[in-house]
Amino acid sequence: MPALPLETLFEVTLPVFLVIGFGYAAVALKLFPDAGVDGLMKFTQQFAIPCLLFRAISTLDLGQTFQWPLLLSFYSGATLGFLAGLFGARYLFGRPWTDSVAIGFCCLFSNSLLLGLPITERAYGAGALAPNYAIIAMHSPFCYALGITAMEIARHTGGGVVTTLRNIFNAMFRNALVIGIALGFAVNLSGVETPAVAAQALDMMSRAALPAALFGLGGVLVRYRPEGDKLTVLYVCAIALILHPVVTWFMGRGVGLPTGPFRSAVLTGAMAPGVNAYVFANMYGVGKRVAASAVLYATALSVLTVSVWLTLLA
Repeated sequence: MPALPLETLFEVTLPVFLVIGFGYAAVALKLFPDAGVDGLMKFTQQFAIPCLLFRAISTLDLGQTFQWPLLLSFYSGATLGFLAGLFGARYLFGRPWTDSVAIGFCCLFSNSLLLGLPITERAYGAGALAPNYAIIAMHSPFCYALGITAMEIARHTGGGVVTTLRNIFNAMFRNALVIGIALGFAVNLSGVETPAVAAQALDMMSRAALPAALFGLGGVLVRYRPEGDKLTVLYVCAIALILHPVVTWFMGRGVGLPTGPFRSAVLTGAMAPGVNAYVFANMYGVGKRVAASAVLYATALSVLTVSVWLTLLA
């Protein structure tokens, strides 16, 4: 496969990271209030992005898009990344089991939305995003189910299966992104068409989603000061940026994944951990310093690693 010219790589990746950089600089230089970042992220994560996901899922050809080779390839890499993070944190770095689960979650939860979507779109066009939406539709339910189940086992809480299931349900189905996805499936499967006026309004919200979210992500990263645990953080970065896409690559080749879905799966697997990695750690009060630093370091390093993966996928 011919390598992409360096100029093309920059054209694909740099605009995405520049918007993140603008957000980071604006907040760091106090040109944009830190409190405003919370409002911006709330708008994008609870309103604009759910509208984007609703519109995407409601119009997908589900039979063509939700194929087991695609999901198996991506989620095999994600699951192996989680296990490598979990057991590596425990046995290589001597972390408590609860910390280890949080660190494993950092390796599991790639930033499929805020980085995966815009980079895939810039690299291959808007028509290439259907496999991305299939991955995203399963992402929060799968990752939270795995992470919360492991955490409840590690914490040895007395509630047993009922408490674990309740925690999983609360984490997933009070999430606006999951609600948007579920409503999109409901409309798609029912065959009901969204009224034209409502569709236009949803499309306006959707167009605001990714640029605003990328700017907000930059602002959020200002808060994540890199502190200590350098080896553990670099270990997380290696799993998230290298192991996950490598496993996805070989699984995709093994199951004969077509070129389009293969590119989406590998590129999404190569994304840095999302902010949800820190949200999960903060929810349980464990591994917060590693999670925060990993999000920051991996997002910065992915400027280089994503370019490498794009070259390999050319």
